[in-house]
Amino acid sequence: MANNKEVKLPQEIEAEIAILGSIFIDPRKIVVAMDLLDEDDFFDNRNKLIFKTMVSLSKEGKAIDGTTVIGRLNSNGELEISGGADYISSIAMYEYTSSHIETYIGLVSQASIRRKSIATLQKLVEQGFNPDVSTDNYIDNVESEVFEISKKKSVTGFETIGTVSERVFKNTESQSKRGNDVIGLDTGFEKLNKITQGFQPGQLIVLAARPGAGKSAMSLNLAFNIATRNNLDVAIFSLEMPSDQLVERLIASDASIALGSIKNGNLDKAAWLRFNTSIRKLSNVGLFFDDSPNTTISSIRAKCRNKKAEKGSKLGMVIIDYLQLIEDSSSKNTVERVTKITRGLKLMARELEVPVIALSQLSRDIEKQNAASKAQDVTKQAREPVLSDLRDSGSIEQDADIVMFIHRKDLRSPDTKLIVAKNRSGSNGDIPMLFTGEHQRFKEKTNEEE
Repeated sequence: MANNKEVKLPQEIEAEIAILGSIFIDPRKIVVAMDLLDEDDFFDNRNKLIFKTMVSLSKEGKAIDGTTVIGRLNSNGELEISGGADYISSIAMYEYTSSHIETYIGLVSQASIRRKSIATLQKLVEQGFNPDVSTDNYIDNVESEVFEISKKKSVTGFETIGTVSERVFKNTESQSKRGNDVIGLDTGFEKLNKITQGFQPGQLIVLAARPGAGKSAMSLNLAFNIATRNNLDVAIFSLEMPSDQLVERLIASDASIALGSIKNGNLDKAAWLRFNTSIRKLSNVGLFFDDSPNTTISSIRAKCRNKKAEKGSKLGMVIIDYLQLIEDSSSKNTVERVTKITRGLKLMARELEVPVIALSQLSRDIEKQNAASKAQDVTKQAREPVLSDLRDSGSIEQDADIVMFIHRKDLRSPDTKLIVAKNRSGSNGDIPMLFTGEHQRFKEKTNEEE
């Protein structure tokens, strides 16, 4: 039997009227309502017009009461469609408790969000049947629209200093019982831990260097350390290098086998033993690779959300190699594209509550300057990079919580410096390191080595 019952859109008409009545009782409440609602949040067109008029009167510094609202609506030719003088007077004379206005606002806001969500999803369903919309663009639209809806789902007010202080006290007390300097994820590098206090949820960490300095190797060293020392999963998006090559580097580092020997299979008996042992060991480490071409920020976010939602998932960090290769066809130029990408990565880090490491290129200017300097004086060494050397640096420098540079004066030398050039949650500093290229392995220098 067919169900002929009419389906009504979510609405809270009584709460709408209660908001208007509360403002008539205490006109100061218009400020609260204006901050949390707009006229389109009202379902009933009469109430929408009355609220719009109240807001207009408030912005002009005029009194809000039954007489002024009726007068303004009448002069605008909107009195009849807003319910007429009798309807408005009945609201103004009704006895509401204005102290409950935020409760009424919450009801109206939630109904409005549900209506807008339904409209958005209906639009997306229609787009899904349109053969002219590509699958990739459709998925991006779904991601974008749903993300916009999710941002509207809650409005939080101020927290008192007492509430925040109590939370800080509990965090500090908990950390004091741990007895070490690492409050985030253990990076596997003692001095880096000390400077950063460990990589922390919600952070966007940028790792940049000249070509050939070891960005990918350092990111893999960090991925392996984070996964094994913290018993977490690490998602690695490799936009430049196939996953096979990344795993070859991990084996070279773990088994102390020259990368070239792994590639050409020229291994002696002892090396084969270490190779097989490393394969078995790495198979149990929580590293997950994605080397899909034409990767977008939406696809990265979607895959990470899905990974985090998996049963038993322990997603603890995300690595992207490298951010300038992320696709974004909607941007007009490179700077706009990188700006959208870095902000998207920062939002993703906060949403997933994990640190995100994004590798980045340096501006070509530093290479030109080094080449010119070398031409004038062959003894000159490459200068250390600074924040302004980040390629398309404005948004990268702004959105990143931590910016690290790998600097080697001579790419043929193992002597390396990891420069923490920006650190929102701690100090900056330089960490002397050694890089073994054939094993793709970084290690901090001991005091004796320094």
